[in-house]
Amino acid sequence: MIEDFSQQLLSWFDQHGRHDLPWQKQITPYRVWVSEIMLQQTQVTTVIPYYEKFIQRFPEIESLATAPLDEVLHYWSGLGYYARARNLHKCAQMVVNEFNSEFPDNIEQMIALPGIGRSTAGAIQSIAHNQRHPILDGNVKRVLARLYAIEGWPGIKKIENKLWQLADFHTPHERVADYTQAIMDLGATVCTRSKPRCQHCPGSVDCKAHRLGTETTFPEKKPKKILPVRKTALLVVTNKKGEVLLEKRPPTGIWGGLWSLPECDHDNGDTQLLNHWCRDNLGIQLDNIKYKPGFRHTFSHYHLDITPVSGQIRNNHSLRVEEKETFWYNVHQPDARGLATPVTQVLNELKQETKT
Repeated sequence: MIEDFSQQLLSWFDQHGRHDLPWQKQITPYRVWVSEIMLQQTQVTTVIPYYEKFIQRFPEIESLATAPLDEVLHYWSGLGYYARARNLHKCAQMVVNEFNSEFPDNIEQMIALPGIGRSTAGAIQSIAHNQRHPILDGNVKRVLARLYAIEGWPGIKKIENKLWQLADFHTPHERVADYTQAIMDLGATVCTRSKPRCQHCPGSVDCKAHRLGTETTFPEKKPKKILPVRKTALLVVTNKKGEVLLEKRPPTGIWGGLWSLPECDHDNGDTQLLNHWCRDNLGIQLDNIKYKPGFRHTFSHYHLDITPVSGQIRNNHSLRVEEKETFWYNVHQPDARGLATPVTQVLNELKQETKT
C-alpha cells in the first residue's frame, strides 16, 4: 500500500542509502544549510569538492559571516547561480547578528532568512534537529509525482500544493532525519529523471506511474520555450606587465558581485569601432587587437555567445573608468576573487598562451 511508503523507504535506506556524504559527518544546522544551498539545481558529484573546500575555509557560520564577499564568491566560482552565494553570505551575517550565531528553531523565522525557502528550512530542521517537517526539492517532486501519477507541471501552484500535501502525508513522526535523506537519495540514485531503476525501488509495486509503464512522463516537464541568443565580446586587455584588466560587476543580475572582463557589443571584427568603444568607456586605446574563436555559455533564460578579444593597452594611455571597481589580474599568480565560469575559461587560455 502507498500508505506504507515511508517505512518501505526507510528499510531501503538502511541497506542502500548514502551514509558517507561529507555533510552527513559532524552534522550541524550550518553544515546542512551550506550543503542544501549548494545542492539546489546542482548534482551531488559536482557539489562534493566545492563543499569540502568551502567548509575547510569557512568551518563555522562566524567565519563565513566575517569573510569578504569576494572571497566567498571565489570559493563558489564554477557552481553557478551566484545569487545563492550572495544570499548565503547575507544569511550568515543575519544569523550571527540577530540569532547569536544559531539558526532559529522556528521554521517561519528560518524561511524569512535570505535564500532559505520552505523545503530548505524543512531539510535543516529535520536533518539537524530531527524535527518533523516535509521537504519538496526536485528529487522529492519526481518521486511523488510518479508514485501518484500526478499530471501537470510542478511549477503550477495547484500541482505544487498537491505535492506538498503528499510530502507532508508521507513524512513520518519517527526517524525524520533518515527519511528526509532517504527520499532525496531515492530520487537521486533510483527514481532518476531519464532512466529510473524501478526494479530497485522500494515503492515500485504501488507506484502508479510504474504500473502504467509511463514513469518518464512524470513529472510533466516545464513547457518549452526557445531561449533567445545574445552576443557579447569579452575584452582581454593586458598592460605591459602582462596583467589582465578585470572589473567588478554590479551586485545584482548576471554574475552579480563577480569580477569579469570588460564586456562590449563589438564582436564583429571591426577593430576601429572596438577602439572607439575602449576610448569612450575605458579611456584607453588598444594595440595588437585579435578576435579569438567564440563559444557559447547558456543561462537558464538565454544563450550568450561570447567572443574573446585581446589587445594591449597603449603605453601612453592610463586607464580611466568611472564608477567601476577595477583590478589588474596576474593569471600566473591569481588571488582569491570570484570569477564567472566563462571568464575563468578565457583567463585559463591566456595563462596557457603566456606560459614561460
